[in-house]
Amino acid sequence: MFTYMTKGTCSKSISFDVDEQNRLHSVKFVSGCNGNLQGVSRLVEGMDIDKVHGLLKGVLCRNGTSCPDQLAMAIEAYKESIK
Repeated sequence: MFTYMTKGTCSKSISFDVDEQNRLHSVKFVSGCNGNLQGVSRLVEGMDIDKVHGLLKGVLCRNGTSCPDQLAMAIEAYKESIK
């Protein structure tokens, strides 16, 4: 399980797993807009992390970021951590 501490959003952290085929699983946001974040988590379940990154990077809400944008940044941090 990879955990990323978010910046600039109501959610405080995002955790997720990535399988051997580069697919995202068990995305969990701590705090934030519960219904919206459950929806995001369900929509990205089983998707390729690069596809999720491309879809969500740059989605803005306030403070120049959003929870979906933070998930894209979490994916970047995950990829950096496995190099």
